[in-house]
Amino acid sequence: MNNSEARQQAVRELYNTYPFPPEPLLDEPPPGYNWRWHWQAAYSFCAGRKPARNNPRILDAGCGTGVGTEYLLHLNPEAEIYGIDLSEGALEVAEKRCNQSGVRQNHQAPVTFQRLPIEQAAELEGEFDLINCVGVLHHMPDPVQGIQALAKKVAPGGLFHIFVYAELGRWEIQLMQEAIALFQGEKRGDYVDGVKVGRDIFGSLPENSRLVQYDKERWSLENHRDASFADMYVHPQETDYNIHTLFELIDASGLEFVGFSNPPVWDLERLVGKSPDLIERAKGLSERDRYRLIELLDTTISHYEFFLYKPPFETTDWSDDDLLSEAIAEVHPCLNGWPSKAFFDFDYRLTKVTDAEYDFMSACDGQCTIASLLENTEFSLDDVRSLQKRQLIMLSLA
Repeated sequence: MNNSEARQQAVRELYNTYPFPPEPLLDEPPPGYNWRWHWQAAYSFCAGRKPARNNPRILDAGCGTGVGTEYLLHLNPEAEIYGIDLSEGALEVAEKRCNQSGVRQNHQAPVTFQRLPIEQAAELEGEFDLINCVGVLHHMPDPVQGIQALAKKVAPGGLFHIFVYAELGRWEIQLMQEAIALFQGEKRGDYVDGVKVGRDIFGSLPENSRLVQYDKERWSLENHRDASFADMYVHPQETDYNIHTLFELIDASGLEFVGFSNPPVWDLERLVGKSPDLIERAKGLSERDRYRLIELLDTTISHYEFFLYKPPFETTDWSDDDLLSEAIAEVHPCLNGWPSKAFFDFDYRLTKVTDAEYDFMSACDGQCTIASLLENTEFSLDDVRSLQKRQLIMLSLA
């Protein structure tokens, strides 16, 4: 067994010991939405318009215990869905999760789980319109090999959603990982012992320890489960990124960068908006340098989540009045509390709409053109653009 195979086996043993994520199994469909796992919402975010069809092929690469897969089934009833993972223990939980909640029985298309390392993704039949790979690539012995294997399975015009760790926001975690490993010595690789040692360290350190404070502020609610603690502090394989190394990984995929799927985090205004001079100076920076500047100024950023696409991928610019007038509008599918003038938007932010916005959204039935909806109203095309930009409505070409 070579070094890469040994590290892969170590990861497999961790997740067989502590299947992850450890969220409890439900007897009903999962609550709420994650719009990144909703095909129509994700495509609309990336392309500016609703996809032409509702029956994509979706791959959940590194599905673990099926928390994301369950949402993919629930939110995309017509999609053909595959879930692959390295750990047979995690896959067993994933199967049980999707069966127990009823989402699998209610799904209209095939659903397949398979134990398959991501490096061997070529063995999967066909290509996928959407690949979801959350929290996985950074745990692979060779993330470049992983992203390249999956990139080859993205269909032309398809999307690839990725989540990987950021090094600056995980600095304290890295220190604790190394400390636990030193305390474990020859017992490193015994994950139950690693959790015991880690909890003992946290329980013994002074209250004012930076490691203790950081864990309490950021992770303690999540890490009360041993599986979460082990995944964070006792993992045998982890690669953390910065903007420079992240885009090296992206460039190696051969795919194109759409953007981060949490754009408010990457808005420089939220950090130095009080200084018009700094904002003006930053305008001369490249996109990647602006991203680097943001992560240098906000060291709480602990991960990157983003979309890639495989060309050809067409986006729609609704700045043309004639084009927008002929578009079809419908309310975004990932709003919680709609219909109401106050509800949670696609990112679970409390949102309030005006009377005019509420009336327009209520009329968006997915059939009428924008022009017909605007007849005899004072609502304007710019008002429609505002709703679309805020992801409160989706637009499609007539």
